[in-house]
Amino acid sequence: MMMVTNETISWRRLGHVARGSAAAIALILFGYFGLGLMLGALPRTTAPLPAAGADAVTIFVESSAIHTAIIVPKQATGVDWRDWAPGQDLRDPRYAGHDHIAIGWGEARFFLDTPTWRDLHPATVLAAAIGSDRTLIHIDHIPAPTRLDDDVRRIVLTPDQYRRLSAYIRVSVVPGGGRYPGYFDYDAFYEARGHYDAMRTCNAWVGDALRRAGVRVGMWTPFAVTVVGWF
Repeated sequence: MMMVTNETISWRRLGHVARGSAAAIALILFGYFGLGLMLGALPRTTAPLPAAGADAVTIFVESSAIHTAIIVPKQATGVDWRDWAPGQDLRDPRYAGHDHIAIGWGEARFFLDTPTWRDLHPATVLAAAIGSDRTLIHIDHIPAPTRLDDDVRRIVLTPDQYRRLSAYIRVSVVPGGGRYPGYFDYDAFYEARGHYDAMRTCNAWVGDALRRAGVRVGMWTPFAVTVVGWF
């Protein structure tokens, strides 16, 4: 007959607690992803985009399957990004000659510590999900996209919509704030405003920016698919 000791009971209780904790975490994650996909599929507004005229502005949304960014022309309908994201901030200023920039927002440590997805660590993800007031805008100087696919989607805006989008992006940056080298010769980081957490993700920021411009997107867009899935 096996003797049941206090130590045995303690280990059993510990096992029950561990299994219960794992089940609770799985339930939270399942609920988070389920809610995100559901609200990402429900439009905040049912109004379609106004008809684009001859002065329409074409922008793009790019996706890496995890992170999304907005691609805009450097000069269009009175909006000029060249002084806002100057070539002198790049390792190689020659890339400032490209006619578009890709703009993304995110948590500072997540950005700076993960130049590639292979560098991503669970601790970085957890810290960002819990919440951080250190956020950055990431800007790539690039040519206009020439192909549309699952990673790049096109959106046509009226001049007024584009100005509203631009205003939202501009107020996300701290005026005179810190500037940091990018991953490559053609990108840079800028100190940003805003609190990052599991609810307010990089993709939610893109969704909010597009929504502010009057673009039809989901009520909440925490994942890349909940943004590009609309276009």
